[in-house]
Amino acid sequence: MPHSKLTQFLLLPKLKLIDMNSITRHKVVVFHCETTTKIAFCPHCGEETSTIHDTRIVTVIDAPHGNKKKILKIKKKRFRCVGLHCKKVFTESIDGIKKRGRITQRMQRHILYVCDRFANMKAAKKHTRLGNKTIYKRHYDQLELEWRKRKDDPWPKTIGIDEHSFQRNKQHGHMEFATIVVDYNNKRVKELIPGRINGQLQAALNYIPGRKNVRNVVCDLSKSYRSFAKDFFPNAKVVADHFHVIRLLNPHINRARKEITGDKRNLRIRKLLLMNSRKLDYWTRSEIHKWLKQYPKLQQLYLAKEALHKMYRCKGRKRAKKSLGLLLDTLACSQFKELKSLRRTLMDWKDEILNYFESRITNARTEGYNNVCKQLQKRAYGYKSFKNYRLKVLYACT
Repeated sequence: MPHSKLTQFLLLPKLKLIDMNSITRHKVVVFHCETTTKIAFCPHCGEETSTIHDTRIVTVIDAPHGNKKKILKIKKKRFRCVGLHCKKVFTESIDGIKKRGRITQRMQRHILYVCDRFANMKAAKKHTRLGNKTIYKRHYDQLELEWRKRKDDPWPKTIGIDEHSFQRNKQHGHMEFATIVVDYNNKRVKELIPGRINGQLQAALNYIPGRKNVRNVVCDLSKSYRSFAKDFFPNAKVVADHFHVIRLLNPHINRARKEITGDKRNLRIRKLLLMNSRKLDYWTRSEIHKWLKQYPKLQQLYLAKEALHKMYRCKGRKRAKKSLGLLLDTLACSQFKELKSLRRTLMDWKDEILNYFESRITNARTEGYNNVCKQLQKRAYGYKSFKNYRLKVLYACT
């Protein structure tokens, strides 16, 4: 019984412990063991055989036991096929070790654990006592295995789409972007795609089943994402994120204010003009309106921004539609190009803006995962390989 428990917890299946010795100076434990396999199947012809050609000893590194490195010295059998036309010699396989592998799959999972918690390759190398190349390769191999476990999961009911910068193109100098697709129902990143063009997104997401399951797609005011969502998800409603709608006038308010007060970051009026007036007390609101009477353009921009906030306080699509209609009528009479541009944008995105009042879904979760992606880039000082970056994001945001 003690021997079987030791084999179960310290060794791999189908291994029998022969001897063990500890090298205290180097904190290493060596397990000498042999396989218990008596018959094997030929990988070439599939014939069953029990004829042993010879044996050989292989050294495999296993996950550490405590703070000690664990090495398995395994005596493996080489079988000879008894097939009439085969007669080939092959080495038996061991569960938990890949073909020609020199570390166990348990050690590969340990490498993933170490890389997830240590800040750099040097610390991971010191802890595992493995080379940089082994750690790098096995880490991303394990990330690939983790992704394949949920690769065939169908589309959820609600998803969010957004983009963030990945790296600068060395040849042309422009910034390259990556599109993140977030599963709102399971609270995880569904996929990460290079680029943000409709065709690129459809080609990259075609392997995921159940497109008809999607009912809501939340995104910012990007025409590319809107056309992708309408083409790719037949039953989905596109919801425009309310944060991106409200902040449409913020740059114009800032620009008009700078012409009056100058560009001083510590000016209190800068923050007060961009803030929702409902969060201010009566006296502060009164002083702002008195000050704005001197500057008609800034006043109209500020009142339009407040009208957007008022619209988003409506309950139900009908009331919001009425409020939006009144705002569009007011903007139609304006002489300022910024407000005319705002009216065109609101007209173009009218249905997507009103869809928010049916579901009340925002893009906040997607923006949160975008922040995680940026932190991963900073921690790694940037990624050269998008494939590795994608695997890292999918694992970190699961």
